[in-house]
Amino acid sequence: MSLPTSLLTDKNADQNNGTALNYALVQSIDVIAPLGNNPRLFGQSAACNALSDVYAMGGQAYTAMNILSFSACDTPLEVVQEILQGAFDKIEEAGAFSCGGHTLESKELRFGLSVTGYVNKNHFSQNKNLHAGDILLLTKPLGTGVLSTGIRGKWDHAEEAEKELFSHTTRLNSHAAKIIREFQIEASTDITGFGLMGHSLEMAKASQKSIIFEQAKIPFMNYVTDYAKNGLIPKRCYDNKRFAAPFVRIGEAVPELIATLCHDPQTSGGILLAVPPEKLDKVKQALENAGDKAYQIGRVTEKQDCYIFLV
Repeated sequence: MSLPTSLLTDKNADQNNGTALNYALVQSIDVIAPLGNNPRLFGQSAACNALSDVYAMGGQAYTAMNILSFSACDTPLEVVQEILQGAFDKIEEAGAFSCGGHTLESKELRFGLSVTGYVNKNHFSQNKNLHAGDILLLTKPLGTGVLSTGIRGKWDHAEEAEKELFSHTTRLNSHAAKIIREFQIEASTDITGFGLMGHSLEMAKASQKSIIFEQAKIPFMNYVTDYAKNGLIPKRCYDNKRFAAPFVRIGEAVPELIATLCHDPQTSGGILLAVPPEKLDKVKQALENAGDKAYQIGRVTEKQDCYIFLV
């Protein structure tokens, strides 16, 4: 299989006699449990979730392979077909090739992708390149862990909450990846299972910088705070919070509920971009022009006595 033509035409690439030698392959794998009750939208969400690891580097997806575990006796084949079709829809939207996959017999249904992509090896975004003064933009609101908990529990407004959930989880992060390439963004990460705080902490540690988040600017999906007030918070959220606690300082004015929700495990969450101030307006405009959000939620400082501050 030859490398795609786009490798030879990327305007940001340093050409080498018409070859693609300035590009490197990147690989990722992610498998998740079902979200909501719609198998096709679950397949789409799982695909978006797996593809995000490549997008967070400013990469482009090239091939994807399905990984599916299910009970052959208990899972209707129509459900399996819908999951795979949903994934195929998003792989195709990403401009990648679907290359089959592997199935496993299991009591529990799980689905995901193994993704191969490519980046310009002379420039790709990493989670260790934070700089003091960078402004932090988030492209999706938080709350998939809480919403999926409420949906499984058939809580009030579960149908509306499911629509809200899938409206975000089935959106590719491809626009953010394009912006990383176009504006030469040096630091970014996708927000997934470790929540906003966990993935931000990883960036702060790797960069030896501190991050200040403004809790009033952190966005949450509809129904999330209402569900959380009723105790519909997944165990993983508390696990994330305990892990991050030694490195996070919470301001006195920050509601405990909001501080907890910042650890909510995300599925197919947004991209957190560290944007130099001189590029901020153009990056925000580019995101909005592409139909993505640009929530300005914090900033980066030199290393202080704590890695993460929520004020």
